[in-house]
Amino acid sequence: MSDRPDTAPIRKVIIVGGGTAGWMSAAAIAKLTQSRFCEIHLVESSAIGIVGVGEATIPPIRQINRLLEIDEDEFVRKTKATFKAAIQFCDWTTPGSAYFHAFGPLGFSPGLALVHRWRRLRAERGIDAGEYDDYSITAQAAHAGKFHRTFRATNMQRPVDYAFHFDAGLYAQFLREIAEKQGVVRHDAKIVGHQLRKDGFVEAILLEAGEKLEGDLFVDCSGFRALLIEGALGVGYEDWSHWLPCDRAVAMPSEPMPDLPPYTQATARDAGWQWRIPLQHRTGNGYVYCSRFIGDDEAAAELASNLPTAPAGDARLVKFRTGRRQKFWDKNVVTIGLSSGFLEPLESTSIHLIQTGIEKLLNLFPDRSFRQADIDFYNKVTAREFEQVRDLIVFHYAANGRHGQPLWDQCREMALPDSLVEKMELYRGYGRVFRTEDELFSPLSWTAVFEGQGHNAETFDPLMLGLPTDVIASHLPQIRSLIAAGVQAMPSHADFVRQIADAKRTTGPAQPPVGLSIS
Repeated sequence: MSDRPDTAPIRKVIIVGGGTAGWMSAAAIAKLTQSRFCEIHLVESSAIGIVGVGEATIPPIRQINRLLEIDEDEFVRKTKATFKAAIQFCDWTTPGSAYFHAFGPLGFSPGLALVHRWRRLRAERGIDAGEYDDYSITAQAAHAGKFHRTFRATNMQRPVDYAFHFDAGLYAQFLREIAEKQGVVRHDAKIVGHQLRKDGFVEAILLEAGEKLEGDLFVDCSGFRALLIEGALGVGYEDWSHWLPCDRAVAMPSEPMPDLPPYTQATARDAGWQWRIPLQHRTGNGYVYCSRFIGDDEAAAELASNLPTAPAGDARLVKFRTGRRQKFWDKNVVTIGLSSGFLEPLESTSIHLIQTGIEKLLNLFPDRSFRQADIDFYNKVTAREFEQVRDLIVFHYAANGRHGQPLWDQCREMALPDSLVEKMELYRGYGRVFRTEDELFSPLSWTAVFEGQGHNAETFDPLMLGLPTDVIASHLPQIRSLIAAGVQAMPSHADFVRQIADAKRTTGPAQPPVGLSIS
């Protein structure tokens, strides 16, 4: 190996900031490097709070838990987690309306074949095709308040696709324990400045006590402050508030819900939307809103009046601006988490974007030459990922049915991103959705949201004419009946979580580690 500084391996990684972003980065980097060729240091100040409202996830969270060899039941106990089968959207079209964006396939196989058959059957008069959600195991489990990791029915057994709700602060503490066992060094200190090399690379961060902490690679997990990527390197920010006008959120915990519904709920309100996230020890609640249409005190009062259980803490205000950094990796600084940008948590993607940022960094882990081609590729695929997530969130606003309310009227009339318009127009014809490259949301995710908010296809896929109607009409009821029976046999979600929470760990890691991939 060359001894030249510009091609030598990374010897010291400095992670700026803790929370979920910082400690997930630390644990994953330590796991993959085994702390054999580089030191990993994390700097956070116990005097500075974290945003810490991201408590809902999507199924890929299980991949990084497997990478870190986390026993899932122990994770559920330590983070006060519950299981999540879907997201329920209430009142986005008409008052009293509700639909699920559920995880996993329709029926028992991936792909859109069943969707097209269902749409073909709906076109026939006098035939009951059922509802879209009738064909989803996780949607039906959510409806019934049931959950199990395995779906069992007559002569059939299938894994269930799921995610989690958890306490983000406890999760960060859990990750910290894992990281420190791997050799990560924590510094409890405030960062007061930075030092640049002549070539513009960050050489060191300056701590309040006068200490200088030098490093080769800096991972900026400093949240909205973006201390290095913006404060030191000034990469710039792309503002998306013309598509996503909400700019504030007020969060307030309440007592736990006895029935522990196995889904996140997002309810449209006059000036934004309210989240509800059931945990073992509390319920997470928040109101994302546009400050041009409602004041902070009024928003807090509206949230308090719509809590599912008694309040368990004070309201907390968070201000934000939707958008992303112009660069996510510049020189020797990579940004992870809120320092990368902000997309409101309507589709529970905040922690997922942390995870995929880390995965891409590990797949492109540099030496001290910091090859520009790798940096450019990281920036390109990360920008595309942010845009793909943005489009689904924007669709929720654009396809709303809340007439006579200024925010919602404005959102229905706004010009949309070209990429979203293309997807909507393609679906409008025959209900077709295509996944491009490494897009997060599957065609079934888009279909669930399109159908749920009334953006329906004008007709069915012409290829369905090759399948006799009577064949479809006999097959689909069998699927509905099988799903209904299997869900009925599941325990209640509250009982399932209680059984895990009350148990003691008796075995090692439940799942083997897996590799990382950005594909």
